[in-house]
Amino acid sequence: MKSLKLILENQSGKLKNLSIRLLNRKSLVQSEQTPYEIITAYKNTQIRYYASENRKYQEPLVFIPPLAVNTAIYDLHPYRSLIQYFQNQGFDIYLLQWDRFNYSHHAFNFLYFIDDLIPNCIKQIQTHANSQQISLHGWSMGGVFVTLYTALYQPKFVKNLIVLGSPINSHTSGKIGKLFELSHQFINKKPKLQNLFTKENIPTKYIHTPGFINSIGFKLINPKSWLDSKVQLFKNLDSIQFMHEHATMSEFLNHMIDYPGGVNKDMILNLWLKNPLKNGHIQLENKFIELKNIDCSVFVGAGDNDQIVSAEAAKPLIELTNSQDVTFTLIPGGHLGLMSSQKSAEQFWPILFNWLALRSTQL
Repeated sequence: MKSLKLILENQSGKLKNLSIRLLNRKSLVQSEQTPYEIITAYKNTQIRYYASENRKYQEPLVFIPPLAVNTAIYDLHPYRSLIQYFQNQGFDIYLLQWDRFNYSHHAFNFLYFIDDLIPNCIKQIQTHANSQQISLHGWSMGGVFVTLYTALYQPKFVKNLIVLGSPINSHTSGKIGKLFELSHQFINKKPKLQNLFTKENIPTKYIHTPGFINSIGFKLINPKSWLDSKVQLFKNLDSIQFMHEHATMSEFLNHMIDYPGGVNKDMILNLWLKNPLKNGHIQLENKFIELKNIDCSVFVGAGDNDQIVSAEAAKPLIELTNSQDVTFTLIPGGHLGLMSSQKSAEQFWPILFNWLALRSTQL
């Protein structure tokens, strides 16, 4: 009788958790609970400031996020937050928050971010932080942004550059990279296609992608992982922590933001298709940007199971700058996992902190 009672109570608990997950899922979402202040806004950007209660380092750590995803990835759980981790280690944190772009922003391109939004926001961060020097952190497209910004401006005030999961030799990035390599070879044999794609003559209004398309696309890149998460949900209905984890990640994945058409043109048709960064440079309109202009300390990381940007695609950056202080490391997890997984938090975050602490000015 006692065991039957326990079984019934367990089943009742599972049904209750499933009901909450289906009917009141937002109550389970834990992301972005760390307090912050919006110090200012510039055009399509707001600057969040997360003050460290025990500040130990002069240079603030500035997070430059990618597009499509929202900022929740930086502060996913109260017990596993990248922002909180570095706050607790003694760094003041700044995070750029992009607007939720829509079709009216289809013309926005790489240069709008690296030659306007980012440099102007950094100036305001320097003033607010009362620090000329900063450390820059970029993941995924955010890593592309900080790399190109640093190469374009050659700012002496960027003391440390952290680039995680960002494509440099895109054609070596697994099946996705091979598809782009074969597509590029095929297009180069067809003059009409070459004029359309390689010369990027597609109007940006036709290649703007809304957030829900980005959400679907992200899941389709690794459908097995997405389906596995659904199976795990039903296997772990008795765990309220798993309910929190699953609902929080689902909320993140289901609420991606738009990719402006101009960004798609630069990212897909230039960086991924033509793959210029493998040779250390890229042409963006009238700007010729060379990675050899980067001479600050550089940390490059890649997920050891990243289905989007492989280690082979990310690692070449360490050979293309003029930095005398370059580090590369593999990070446990996939493209999202390298930022937010339990293994990354336990194994990688301390490595990154130690690297950054040795290259930062103690107060």
